[in-house]
Amino acid sequence: MARDTELKERWELVVEKLSIQFADGDKLDLDAIIYLIGLQELGQLDRKFKKDQKLDLMHIAICKVLTPYGYYELEFVDEEGWPHYTTIAELPHLKAGEQSVLMKEAIVNYFVETGYIK
Repeated sequence: MARDTELKERWELVVEKLSIQFADGDKLDLDAIIYLIGLQELGQLDRKFKKDQKLDLMHIAICKVLTPYGYYELEFVDEEGWPHYTTIAELPHLKAGEQSVLMKEAIVNYFVETGYIK
């Protein structure tokens, strides 16, 4: 139970900090945070993206945050700077709520590792 409480507190901290920094305090949802991670990982913050590229950014983020769990591995970065990942292990079949918890945990760990939160 303590782990769940810690995850919830850390998740709320991530949402609060990112919402203040990127959304003038309007609460960001999970998808928006995933998108921001994708932007961060690509590192091309000064350009506009098409709809399909925005989905690719979210894919980059998902792969990045789930890499420490053994699901993905960075294969290469192409000439335009886009990272490409290989699937190492299939994601388990999870219910929607379980998927959300896994992603939140992975995102919290990402921001702990980058030093954004403690």
